Amino acid sequence: MHARDANNGLPDWRRAHGAAAVCARAKSCPEDFRVTEILDFVPDGSGEHDWLWIEKRDANTAWLARRLAAHAGVAAADVGYAGMKDRVAVTRQWFSVRRPGGARADWSALALPGVTLLEQTRNSRKLRRGAHRGNAFELRLRDVDGAPSERLALIAAQGVPNYFGAQRFGRDGGNLALARALIAGARFKRDKRSLALSAARSYLFNLILERRVAADNWNVLLPGDIANLDGSNSVFAFEAVDDTLLQRCAALDVHPSGALWGRGGDAPGQRILPSEAAAVAAEAQLAAGLERFVAAGRRPLRVAVEELRWEQAADSLLLCFRLRRGAYATAVLRELTRCREAAQDFRSST
Repeated sequence: MHARDANNGLPDWRRAHGAAAVCARAKSCPEDFRVTEILDFVPDGSGEHDWLWIEKRDANTAWLARRLAAHAGVAAADVGYAGMKDRVAVTRQWFSVRRPGGARADWSALALPGVTLLEQTRNSRKLRRGAHRGNAFELRLRDVDGAPSERLALIAAQGVPNYFGAQRFGRDGGNLALARALIAGARFKRDKRSLALSAARSYLFNLILERRVAADNWNVLLPGDIANLDGSNSVFAFEAVDDTLLQRCAALDVHPSGALWGRGGDAPGQRILPSEAAAVAAEAQLAAGLERFVAAGRRPLRVAVEELRWEQAADSLLLCFRLRRGAYATAVLRELTRCREAAQDFRSST
């Protein structure tokens, strides 16, 4: 699925993402990138938390959370959301706002640029990070040159490499720079510390995945791998790959996984494989620093692209699909397009 760089044998996804890739321009305006959050539960309609279904255009999730807290007269910590959504986009997601004693804020008076309140209800609990099932995407690529139907069918059949997107590393790689400073001894407030550690783990995971992509085995189970059960955090180790595992992997029911770096352990979910240590050897200081701060975890190397469909016009391509939480639409675009705007190389954020 990846063209090869004749000079070093690495997958040429940094420049042209496969010989069958199309050339396109993405995100020419926020309306070209639409995201709708998917919950797997329904608010119960009562309790001390206002739940707000909001559409935002060209607005940052954290910025909006702070504005909601100010409008309700509560602390920023009393506002919850399931996940960060793209700023340069039209996105729909839930927010929760704690109203002590059941008091209600006048949300009809909320007036923020690019923000529309679509629905409000109540719930007994705060909305926590990662509480959503995933996101539905509707992306329009413009100035499309090529017919990508065959490539899209391949993506639907085998998924895509589950890279962390460039936004994880902050503007100009600022979050990763924070991580290096933190590991060198700098002290930060809790929110910056969390951003830094997350960026560092994401970067090392991308290095592990990059090595598997280079070897063309990112989407198959190898002896000694730790497998992830699709749609869950459940992982299990195995020594040999039997026919049952091969069939389950081909059906996207299980995926190979990679380390989210930290302190290793004996349990499969915290195990660091020798091949993974080799993949991050050039970042030994970053890896050692993470081992001081967090426990290791696992993330699937592959993500299934659910309900993928497309419609091609004379000069544009409309893509609709769903991804599990934690997966990035740029991972799909990276497999499809050459354009830098659609799929930035994560190394550009270091």
